[in-house]
Amino acid sequence: MPLLELESLQVRFPVERGFFGRGTRVVHAVEDLSLTVAAGEAVGLVGESGCGKTTLGRALLRLIEPTSGTIRFNGEDITHLPAGELRSRRRQFQMIFQDPFGSLNPRLTVGQSLAEPLEIHGIASTPAERAERIATLLRSVGLHADHADRYPHEFSGGQRQRIVIARALAVEPKLLVCDEPVSALDVSVQAQVVNLLQDLQRERGVALLFISHDLAVVEHLCQRVAVMYLGRVVELGPAREVCRRPSHPYTAALLSAVPTLDATSRQKRIVLRGDPPSPIDPPSGCPFHPRCPIAQDRCRSERPALREIQPGRWSACWVEADQLKGRS
Repeated sequence: MPLLELESLQVRFPVERGFFGRGTRVVHAVEDLSLTVAAGEAVGLVGESGCGKTTLGRALLRLIEPTSGTIRFNGEDITHLPAGELRSRRRQFQMIFQDPFGSLNPRLTVGQSLAEPLEIHGIASTPAERAERIATLLRSVGLHADHADRYPHEFSGGQRQRIVIARALAVEPKLLVCDEPVSALDVSVQAQVVNLLQDLQRERGVALLFISHDLAVVEHLCQRVAVMYLGRVVELGPAREVCRRPSHPYTAALLSAVPTLDATSRQKRIVLRGDPPSPIDPPSGCPFHPRCPIAQDRCRSERPALREIQPGRWSACWVEADQLKGRS
């Protein structure tokens, strides 16, 4: 049984047309998305900005209410749980946001920030127990226990992200949703934080849903990867296989943009024409067909379903995986 199971999840937002328009239009942020994360597994979620990655991460934690679909955590349907019951479940899943400074209250010391979730969930009831647990958490993310008395502005971006990770781990969650946790950091610091998450996953057995636009980082950290385009998953499979032999032209285009220092492994850059379609007015047929370099006539009218092309490999494209190479 998967730890997290999303079934036909849909998130839509109404948008007012303005002074001279009538009624509202709808943003199709997440459309008919199904995904699973096993206990202790790291799953990457990649795609361009605006494809719905962050919306999906917030929706599965019920920070945004889904329009339809089902969210199951540990076999329990939490899609419509009342707020009071949902609060008791939040100890099992936590989120790490993109901006570490915006995630921390500047008026609270690091120790006070880490003590909040402990108090809310009734963990470490005495001040001495809380102080010991806070010191252990800081050491587990590579910081010192005496950092608990400092304020967020006294730390670098990478140190602040470590503090945010420590706070998420304070309640011993089974799942961490990481929303581009390294994109605001320097490259050298990114590697440190990614390696920290990898070590914590191995040591604690915590599952990760790692949201990113960087396929190289995802391949290093994750066992599986889901590629999103315009609110839908267009490819899903083992991270190494997807990154080395993509079956969807959008995935191939993303991979061709990854910089590399190895001249022998460089592939021809796939330049996508045009901009991503508006989620307010998505195209008919395959949502990728207006930009696809190998689009067929049927792509303009028929929407390909996510289908299993190999054991454990899924793709939403009419073109078979072995046909893609050399045609893009």
